[in-house]
Amino acid sequence: MDTAYSDALAFVLRWEGGFVDDPHDHGGRTMKGVTQSVYNAWLASQGKPAADVKGISAAEVAAIYSNNYWKKALCNVLQSHIDLVQFDTAVNMGPVRAVKMLQQAVGVGVDGNFGPTTQKACDACDPPDAVARYCSIREALYRRFAQAPGQDRFLVGWMNRLNALRGEAGVPGFAKRGPLAFRGRAAPVVAHRHRLFSVHSAGFQVFWLREDRIIGVMVHPVK
Repeated sequence: MDTAYSDALAFVLRWEGGFVDDPHDHGGRTMKGVTQSVYNAWLASQGKPAADVKGISAAEVAAIYSNNYWKKALCNVLQSHIDLVQFDTAVNMGPVRAVKMLQQAVGVGVDGNFGPTTQKACDACDPPDAVARYCSIREALYRRFAQAPGQDRFLVGWMNRLNALRGEAGVPGFAKRGPLAFRGRAAPVVAHRHRLFSVHSAGFQVFWLREDRIIGVMVHPVK
């Protein structure tokens, strides 16, 4: 595992949490953000039988995130810090949406296809400027989601993750930090995940991640 991916994965896993088995969660049993169905599909692709996701190994988690997000969103061909922001956004909002946001940040046509023009623009961009623009684009999207009825109360939690990402990626004015603390101790990130609503007009299904102290967000494209 290369250092860039290892560091990016460590950041993402702070927000993806541990084991979840909530009967109201349509994703089913989940461990470190990997659902049972995703784990079964990955095991099948490796010629292995299905197994309980609760027992997923760290190596398997790393392989799934690498295949489904890091490589699919082309994080492996991006400059330092841009790769982290792209990866976290791909996990949070889906690889295609992440590519579109990246294209917007580096000033090329937005089509969700990472081709030679996007690669050239990414290679030529100034990483600090691109990262700052990218995070601003993501914030604007969160604020748009928050305008939906009853969703404004989740904005603070969504921004917690984004501002932590800004700090990790070196955006001026945002401190690099570890997992948030609660009353002097580290707080687990996710205990429950529930489907909240679908924003079909925007092409998304929105999911919220809730723990009794921290709220995050997962957004997946509607098929």
